[in-house]
Amino acid sequence: MTVEFAAFYRWEAIDMENEQIKQARLKQKGFNPEIFKNGDTRKQLLARSRYLLYKAPSNWTENQSLRSKILFEQYPDIKLAFNLVQRLRNMFNNAKSKERAYTKLAHWYKDVEDKGFKAFNTIAKTITLNYRSILNYFINRSTNASAESFNAKIKAFRAQFRGVKNIEFFLYRLTTIFA
Repeated sequence: MTVEFAAFYRWEAIDMENEQIKQARLKQKGFNPEIFKNGDTRKQLLARSRYLLYKAPSNWTENQSLRSKILFEQYPDIKLAFNLVQRLRNMFNNAKSKERAYTKLAHWYKDVEDKGFKAFNTIAKTITLNYRSILNYFINRSTNASAESFNAKIKAFRAQFRGVKNIEFFLYRLTTIFA
């Protein structure tokens, strides 16, 4: 979600720079974009910040830390969105019980509503509709990833043979190969 904000601002920066170049040409002057202390222009800052927004701050390199500082100074709402994402990530990594996670999730949801970011509405609605199932993760910290992986294998196997005519034989082959 924070990447969506950065992409929006990147296109805005591209439009702004194109307009500045156009105005400089009309005045028959050269165009020199603003360069930040890390050597990035505004467009470069937004483009290069994309991958650091996917990571936790503890995994940032020194250059990414400097870039994030500049990015968050220039775009405070990206910082707010990034912090919301990090709080949700930390809740899943650090909550020890279902009850504690429920409380943290409720606080996170309230903060999402208070900040008013439309990009978070979909995830907030999904959490509201499925919070019981989501909170079951905290009972023994397991997901349905293995079932989803197995379903993907079955679909790939079925696609490899372009459909199934004999279901009994298909199930026999599945059990022989994957069991």
